[in-house]
Amino acid sequence: MSSKKYVIGLDYGSDSARAVVVDTQTGEEVAQSVKHYPRWIEGKYCDPAANRYRQHPLDYVEVLEYTVKNALKEAGSGVAENVVGMSFDTTGSTPAFVDEAGIPLALKPEFAENPNAMFILWKDHTAVKEAAEINDLARKWKVDYTQFEGGVYSSEWVWAKALHVLREDEAVRKAAYSWIEHADWMPSMITGTEKPDQVVRSRCAAGHKAMWHESWNGLPPEEFLTELDPLLKGFRDRLFKETFASDTKVGNLTPEWAERLGLSTDVVVGVSAFDCHMGAVGGGATSNVLARAIGTSTCDIMIADYEQIGDKLVRGICGQVDGSVVPGYVGLEAGQSGFGDIYAWFKNVIAWPLTNILNKSELVNAEIRQKLIDETMDRIIPQLSEEAMKISVDESTILAVDWMNGRRTPDASQEVTGSIAGLTLGSSAPRIFRALVEATAFGSKAIVNRFRDEGVELKAVIGLGGVARKSPFVMQTLADVLNMPIKVAATEQTCAVGAGMFAAVVAGIYDNVEEAQKQMGQGFEKEYTPIPENVKKYEAIYKKYVKLGAFTEKEL
Repeated sequence: MSSKKYVIGLDYGSDSARAVVVDTQTGEEVAQSVKHYPRWIEGKYCDPAANRYRQHPLDYVEVLEYTVKNALKEAGSGVAENVVGMSFDTTGSTPAFVDEAGIPLALKPEFAENPNAMFILWKDHTAVKEAAEINDLARKWKVDYTQFEGGVYSSEWVWAKALHVLREDEAVRKAAYSWIEHADWMPSMITGTEKPDQVVRSRCAAGHKAMWHESWNGLPPEEFLTELDPLLKGFRDRLFKETFASDTKVGNLTPEWAERLGLSTDVVVGVSAFDCHMGAVGGGATSNVLARAIGTSTCDIMIADYEQIGDKLVRGICGQVDGSVVPGYVGLEAGQSGFGDIYAWFKNVIAWPLTNILNKSELVNAEIRQKLIDETMDRIIPQLSEEAMKISVDESTILAVDWMNGRRTPDASQEVTGSIAGLTLGSSAPRIFRALVEATAFGSKAIVNRFRDEGVELKAVIGLGGVARKSPFVMQTLADVLNMPIKVAATEQTCAVGAGMFAAVVAGIYDNVEEAQKQMGQGFEKEYTPIPENVKKYEAIYKKYVKLGAFTEKEL
């Protein structure tokens, strides 16, 4: 039998999930497998015009089986029997209602096609009204239960989403016994601990999104929740008081799931966390280093020691939670609701003739037509980036604000919208694209400034994810705007690797995640350094960005 031991990190993103098999001694990514959620990719159960984004639990189950088995097959013989642990990361807040057995309602026949019975994806913004009510009540209450979540509760978070569904859907309301985060459901499902009173809850999910804190004995009290709406009566008692960091064991694979995944019941499963928190660990983040997971949106994670944070409450972020990232440190979360999604939106806007005119043309053979469309769509962003790079900062007269999907931080608001100003008849697609890239960088600067204004030291920046590794134009612009060097993590799968590091701790390979980081980390592949002349110019443009944002928000 091989002396090597392996772990599996499972990363559940917005569109797909991936399983990565990692060597616990070297951090080598032995094999990986990625699969899109089949129903999600068809656009089922979503209504973008209404900001409704739902995912069926069967999507999560099916990709789990596929990716793990496929990754193990790719890894070759001798690996599966030496897998000792596995851990998950997921998007969040992504909750669903469950019955008394802890089964998500959408897995019951009568709710199989009901979007309200499914997992509500992080970017679902149907609960704007409910979030506003939570904020209003929290301001009036004797204790502000949003104080450790930046002082502003978001429609992207669990209580707002749960209340919205309870109000909207009587059938779900009658059947709902409790709710569960996607991050908690995955490990509970495969360890047989899915009953609400048995679920080992993630400190990360509960602290950042559910207003959980030790100082008020867990979740907000029953009187606060029922004052918010009587429909929430009884839920607190059917939820949880304790939460756990990701170095905690949930259980072992059940015989059923061991067989379904091709693994052993000796495999231990750890407590999950949100994707960007695991990504920060996998990307090598240490104290006071801002790790930016840059993809469709951004999630910015930093850890700070207790002495530095003290009694400080950092305004307008997505939470400060003890042990949510690395046990023994306070985890700080911020982020942007739109980043790569903004580029994708612009691509779709300018590609409208391709998808709506050429796609229906009978003048070109259907196969050739589709090939032309696909090839052109794939080249739009790279070509825009290439042309935009040729435009100097001085020539960049267009100004944009990056709130096309609302604003996560600083000061969450899903009611704000994006804007583009300074357009002329000479405004080309590359010039507009450059303004959008600059806007996403300015949104990043607002986050960095907020941390500094609140007295949180920020030593360095790490870039994680697809945009960080694949877009030099975006990353150089970001370095110039932030006036900070940005190191890019070498591994593409930082979230899954971070989950793997925690799995190695839970399996007893390492005593703590800092040891796992040192042994399994892959370092950095590139560093972007600010260009001094651009830094000065962007400082002036940023002031205009702030003014435009304030103006548009005031005029709403």
